[in-house]
Amino acid sequence: MTPSPEPPPSHVRAAFGARDAEPELIDGGPVWRCGDAAIRPAGKPAEATWVAKTLDGLDVDNLRVARPLRSTDGRYVVGGWAATKYLAGRAEPRHDEVVDVAVKLHRATADLVKPRFLDARTDLFATADRCAWEEEQVDLDPDLGGRLFDVCAAYRKPVALKPQVVHGDLFGTVLFAGDAAPAIIDFVAYWRPGPYGAAVVVVDALSWGGADHGLVQRWAHLEEWPQILLRATLFRLAVHALHPRSSRQSLVGLERTAAKVLELL
Repeated sequence: MTPSPEPPPSHVRAAFGARDAEPELIDGGPVWRCGDAAIRPAGKPAEATWVAKTLDGLDVDNLRVARPLRSTDGRYVVGGWAATKYLAGRAEPRHDEVVDVAVKLHRATADLVKPRFLDARTDLFATADRCAWEEEQVDLDPDLGGRLFDVCAAYRKPVALKPQVVHGDLFGTVLFAGDAAPAIIDFVAYWRPGPYGAAVVVVDALSWGGADHGLVQRWAHLEEWPQILLRATLFRLAVHALHPRSSRQSLVGLERTAAKVLELL
């Protein structure tokens, strides 16, 4: 059984102006609502600071953005924690709207400079991303996605779109609150073509979100869509093959998605 996450300590809550707020775990964590603040672990200070500065500078029509909170002494990260203003809402299976968020967001991030921390990343997700884009080769468990990765990889063709900063994990993290504009509360940065963020949403929604297969066609107007969608599929297959908690059962949805994507190629 996974232990419950620990709430931000009192000195962290105080630093972000929420000294007397009772921490409330949001949807199983790891984010805690503390009054008007949402406080989350920030194990990588350089990355967390970049996210805070990026969210602070984003202005996207019809999108609520969780603005970062500075501590009482001006820092974005205190004791391994960062904070944003709390935004109401929950993740909902409004898949086309999430893809639309990705498209709008990445128009707004098209001119951002590549973050320095990206090239230094060695985590599982960074490795999987590089595998998808032929920048790294690792041994992938054949029974947990590696075999299907190799099948799909044979269909790769060069992508001419220039890379930019994209959010690579929007599925399940965009918040909806009735008729209010959707909200983003974080930014998981990758350096890939703009439509890639939308493609990852589509792959996730098809594989695990119950989305209808028409989702693929409804966004087929995005540039170089079949190849970008293939890269997103390869990314998720590599993540699955590398992840310690993956199982044959959790691969089933990805297998269905891969078959659908291969039909486009």
